[in-house]
Amino acid sequence: MGKKINLTIDGKKIQAMEGDKILWAALENDIYIPHLCAMKEQQQSPFAGCRLCFIEIEGKPRPVAACTEPALEGMVVNTRSESIDRLVEAGFNLIMSNHHIDCKICAASGACELQKIAKERKIRLKPKKLVQLDRNLPKDHSKDCIIYDPNKCVLCGRCVTACRTEGTAVLGLAYRGFERMVTTFGDIPLGETDCSGCGSCANVCPAGALIETDN
Repeated sequence: MGKKINLTIDGKKIQAMEGDKILWAALENDIYIPHLCAMKEQQQSPFAGCRLCFIEIEGKPRPVAACTEPALEGMVVNTRSESIDRLVEAGFNLIMSNHHIDCKICAASGACELQKIAKERKIRLKPKKLVQLDRNLPKDHSKDCIIYDPNKCVLCGRCVTACRTEGTAVLGLAYRGFERMVTTFGDIPLGETDCSGCGSCANVCPAGALIETDN
C-alpha cells in the first residue's frame, strides 16, 4: 500500500498515492488532461499511444506523457503552456484527419471523448490544414449486439485490452501505418468469431467505433 504524497498541478495543491500516474492524480482532483488510450487498470504498464496527455514537470527539459509519469512528493506540474497546447492540437488533428465525423447521428455523441477534448481545448473537430483521409471501410453488423465502425476507430487499444481481460480475446491491432486497425484474426466478421457479446469493448470505446445495440 502506497503512502499519500503532496504535489502541485496547475497551481493547485493536491494529494495522491505515491506511484500513481499523474494523469489519474489530476483527473481525480478535477484537473482535466486530454487522453484516449489510458485505462486506470493499466496504469502500471500504460499503452501511451494517443500522445494527447502531455504535461510539463518542473526540472524536466521537455513535455512528457501524464499516463507514464508517476506522482512524486513535491512535484510541480503544468498541464497547459504554449508548447503543450501545440503538441496536443497537432496530435488531435492527426487523429481527426482519419476519423469519420457524423456527430449528429452518432450513438456516442454527447459521451464522446473526442468531443470533450475539442471543447476543453477549443480545437476544431475537423482539422482545417489537413486533408481528410477517409478509408471507407465497411461497418461490421454481423454480431447482433455490437456494431463496429472501423472508420471511427482512434487506435487507442482500449477495446483490445477489455476484450482480453473481460471477453474472449478476439480483437487485436493489426497492420502498420495508414493500414493500422483493430480487427479480428484473419479479418473475419465479429459474428463469425468466438465473441461472447459481453459489450466490454463498446463500454470502453471513447469514440463510437464500437456500439452496443438494443439486442
